Amino acid sequence: MALSQKEMDVIKDLQTQEQCCIEKYKRYEKEAKDPVLKGLFGTLAQKEQQHYDSLVQVASGKTPSCNCNDQDGKNYSPVATYDTMSESADKKNDAFLATDCIGTEKMVSSEYNTNVFSFAESAVRKLLGDIQIEEQNHAEMLYKYKTVNGMA
Repeated sequence: MALSQKEMDVIKDLQTQEQCCIEKYKRYEKEAKDPVLKGLFGTLAQKEQQHYDSLVQVASGKTPSCNCNDQDGKNYSPVATYDTMSESADKKNDAFLATDCIGTEKMVSSEYNTNVFSFAESAVRKLLGDIQIEEQNHAEMLYKYKTVNGMA
């Protein structure tokens, strides 16, 4: 499969977004105070790396098979670390990190939603649609973390 210049430009833009997500989650994993949130950030960094790797394959002319994981958000059930009524500095820090990442996931999901229609190949459109759903799942997981910890 040969991509047009426009399709290659879109792939490069999406790779940049994924690379930023990977770096953000790795940094925030170090900055988070709560071990539960640290673990979530580590998991999400790995998921974003998988997205990046899929885009690398598309750029090289291959479309990886995809099996949309639309259950991560639904099935995520974090354990509360913070008392819902407390307002410690650690809780405020972690709330900021989680909230910032929700905003990032919304933006990246929107990019996939918009750019999916730039591709002629249906397999690539399916892959990008699947990644978009996974980005939504990431935001849902972060929101559930915030909710159980009285941050939402």
